[in-house]
Amino acid sequence: MAYTTINKSTDYFNTKLYSGDGSSSQPQTGVGFQPDWVWLKSRNTTDTHALINAVNGATKFIRSNGTNIEGTDTAGLISFDTDGFTVGNSGPYGANGQNYVAWNWKANGSGSSNSNGSMTATASASTVSGFSIVNYLGNGSNGASFGHGLGVKPKVVFIKNRSTAKNPVWWQDTDDDGTSNQRLVLSGTGSNLNNYHVTFGTDTITLGNTDDAWNKSGDNFIAYCFAEKTGFSKMDYFIGNGYSNGTFVYTGFKPAWIIIKRIDSTGNWMLIDNKRLGYNPAQRDLRPNLTNAEGNDETFDILSNGFKVRTTSGDFGGGSGAVYIYMAFADKPLVGSNNVPAVAR
Repeated sequence: MAYTTINKSTDYFNTKLYSGDGSSSQPQTGVGFQPDWVWLKSRNTTDTHALINAVNGATKFIRSNGTNIEGTDTAGLISFDTDGFTVGNSGPYGANGQNYVAWNWKANGSGSSNSNGSMTATASASTVSGFSIVNYLGNGSNGASFGHGLGVKPKVVFIKNRSTAKNPVWWQDTDDDGTSNQRLVLSGTGSNLNNYHVTFGTDTITLGNTDDAWNKSGDNFIAYCFAEKTGFSKMDYFIGNGYSNGTFVYTGFKPAWIIIKRIDSTGNWMLIDNKRLGYNPAQRDLRPNLTNAEGNDETFDILSNGFKVRTTSGDFGGGSGAVYIYMAFADKPLVGSNNVPAVAR
């Protein structure tokens, strides 16, 4: 039996809920670590998703729901702190009367130079949790590569052009062969797009086709790279069965965060976590490609070893014969490195 090397998942990923009060400095504590990537969304308004990382700096943000270039908001996320972060009074971050969710990941601070690929890169990588943030400078060459710092092949890579208005692009390898042609647009509803192969190596990611969305010469790009870690993260696919007593998906842990997308047809992305309401099956969903406020669809059971679809919605995992990719992070690992079940700790 394989055991996780991460006995406490919240050392590397955690969800923080808070309410804005409209003040210019609002510290948010209780994350459990200093985050290097924070993904924020207002739950009760249609403000944008805001994604901020420690490599590019606290006041810089991109959107999952649009093509916009990287923005600067000095009243947004002001700082990354030892036990969380501080926000200002900007609408997507800390407006009075708004409720927020912040998903937090730990990498390795502001990063360091990585010369493994053909493009200049700065990588902040956690080899323990299988997560890295990479800032690279595009060179416009077919077959260009950048170093990701993980030391193992990633399963998911999400790239956004920071300098030119382009869609954020998501690649996922579901065949375990290191080559992904599962290309999706995070800001859109489209199905899988072929002929844009990307090779995931142990040290580098090689871009098989030139496109301004991921390798325009002279533009700055941000890449979020994820490798599977037993008991902590899982990236795979499942098939919907068309029934409200839907597909069970085994992850090997109790999920804290799940994102899914239908890839054989159009459909919205869906994102749930274990903090917003947090009981089955009435999870609260947000949609990374839309600015919609939080929905209250009864869609999933979050279980001790995975999740179960509880809807016939084609968007949310219930389409008969439909194919869905997903990525999940753990609340509690099923087993720990000391061979003791997680529930006993």
